[in-house]
Amino acid sequence: MGTVKKDILIGVLVALFATFGGIFLYLEYFSQYSFADTLQMIKEGDLYGKVLALAAIPNLFVFFVFIKKKQDHKAKGVLLTTILIALTTLLLKFF
Repeated sequence: MGTVKKDILIGVLVALFATFGGIFLYLEYFSQYSFADTLQMIKEGDLYGKVLALAAIPNLFVFFVFIKKKQDHKAKGVLLTTILIALTTLLLKFF
């Protein structure tokens, strides 16, 4: 695999990790209910898109770190993943 593709893949994986970390932080520390109760409320309220959008915020920080370090291909991977998350959020909102 070429170094460009490898760097983009690393960016995608880091962005996914940051997003899942954002979901965990939101559910564990910012919700006043237990982890399981919060998941149940998200399911009942059909709030997947809103939680996913909030969870993607750490990608902003990851993106700027990669830009600052001049790792543009990794930043492209983060941007690609964030766009896919945004499209997923849009689909969840309307369907």
